[in-house]
Amino acid sequence: MLRIALAQANFRVGDISGNSKKILKWAEKAKKAQADLVAFPELAISGYPPEDLLFKRHFLADCADALAGLAKKMKGITAVIGVPYRAKDVFNSAAIVGEGRVVLMCNKVHLPNYGVFDEKRYFKPARKVCVLNLNGTRIGVSVCEDIWSEDVPAVQAWEGRASILLNISSSPYHVGKGSARAGLLGQRAVSNNAYVAYVNLVGGQDALVFDGQSMVIDPKGEVIAQARQFAEDLLVVDIEDIPGREKSKVGWERRGHGLRVDTADHQPRMRERRKKLAPRREKSLQVLPEIYAALVLGTKDYVKKNGFRKVVIGLSGGIDSTLVAAIAVDAVGKANVIGVSMPSRYSSDHSIADARALAGNLGIKLHTIEIEAIFKSYLKTLAPSFKGKKPDVTEENIQARIRGNILMALANKYNWLMLATGNKSELAVGYCTLYGDLAGGLAVLKDVPKTLVYHLARHRNGKRKKVFPEGVFTKPPSAELRPDQKDEDALPPYEVLDPVLGMYVEEDMSIEQIAREGFKKSLIAQVANLVDGNEYKRRQGPPGIKITPRAFGKDRRMPITNLYRVTTRRGRKIG
Repeated sequence: MLRIALAQANFRVGDISGNSKKILKWAEKAKKAQADLVAFPELAISGYPPEDLLFKRHFLADCADALAGLAKKMKGITAVIGVPYRAKDVFNSAAIVGEGRVVLMCNKVHLPNYGVFDEKRYFKPARKVCVLNLNGTRIGVSVCEDIWSEDVPAVQAWEGRASILLNISSSPYHVGKGSARAGLLGQRAVSNNAYVAYVNLVGGQDALVFDGQSMVIDPKGEVIAQARQFAEDLLVVDIEDIPGREKSKVGWERRGHGLRVDTADHQPRMRERRKKLAPRREKSLQVLPEIYAALVLGTKDYVKKNGFRKVVIGLSGGIDSTLVAAIAVDAVGKANVIGVSMPSRYSSDHSIADARALAGNLGIKLHTIEIEAIFKSYLKTLAPSFKGKKPDVTEENIQARIRGNILMALANKYNWLMLATGNKSELAVGYCTLYGDLAGGLAVLKDVPKTLVYHLARHRNGKRKKVFPEGVFTKPPSAELRPDQKDEDALPPYEVLDPVLGMYVEEDMSIEQIAREGFKKSLIAQVANLVDGNEYKRRQGPPGIKITPRAFGKDRRMPITNLYRVTTRRGRKIG
């Protein structure tokens, strides 16, 4: 029997000292649980992703010093620790340490270079895969993407005689990622007749959220143990009935895949007789609770890791600011959330009342700052320059910018973090104001379409004491920047807009392909032109929490200056 501990911890990018202390703390917990081996996530020492910190030699040197320091203190247990490793080149590595020394560096073979990943920018791929012999059990050690490719596990399991495939990972969350991950790991277990032990990072880092859900899968492809979602956890698992492999010589190597089996001086002391542990399998959340938990964790860690204690939100009485306020309360506590109502001449009485009721129900402070006098001052100041021009979107945007300015002034004065409240649908089509509602330090709903905003709000309101005024659900969406304004004056209904945006933005479908799903070409062309023409706005907005497979930002890198339009392909104007 081999007892493995998977330390699903929340590390901070650049906090090498703090991360090292956390590694030691979790290693001690694993030792107390009488584990033979404890595994930590990918790049645990540096935090993930360290991005261009990896170009700094002193940063890599500090990571190396931290690893050496950890190794000296790591006694009585074997540990697998993620770290950037500089030899002749720089590698994304799993360091195997134990009995006071670094035994082996297992470097990542496959470097992802898609979506949010840029690993070929920083690392060199390894040519060798690793197999560790621990107490007579061979363990293939790999890093994140390696388990997604068939060749590394296959070499470890069959040519390396590994019975357990251990993968250390920092795999970002998006909807459906957990089930896809479990399915893939199950395939690897079955095809290689091996156990798969998978440890994942948890926590928020800029736009990314890591959901944890570390797991162990048996050779039949069944999940036998699973850690919690969106929380730190130590998953300790006894692995018995380990499939036998033909013995190979210590230190055996072969060319081609360059397999290396290393067992020298690395047999830990046999444990005392241990009581067998019952496997623990935490349940996965359903879709809406999962997304909501991701948004809460992403907000909490962004606030905390960037040194803020309190957040400020503009409360309009609409659905978006309502949901952001609730997420903020769940992330940092009601005492640390400040709402600001900023009514103008166009603000409806029910919107003002809904904002006040929400603040009372959530138990947060609410400041009311009238913007009418400031708006009049703007109009008076600009009147000579606007002479002969009719009021238009310019005057609407002035109001949004006044509000953004007030919120940023409060944030600056009190060292609060301003949370922007715009959603993915508005951002996609540019239905937002630069330096107005786009202002802020974090856009909580940046990757959440408007229709999903309503579903998440109903979920949050329905599971506990109802705190959202019913008006936020029933009144038509409106920016309230001119008389009787409604979003549908400028946009298709969100129930129509969001599916088209999903196909155009997230799936890169053409107008013809989307039309085959039952939408009018003229409407698709309208939406496509709005998306393509507003990249400049998206580029200037704050970061936001990624919850879909294709978020605005690193997932979708479009040029701002761009004359290509799907509406005029091959000289044919569509719509």
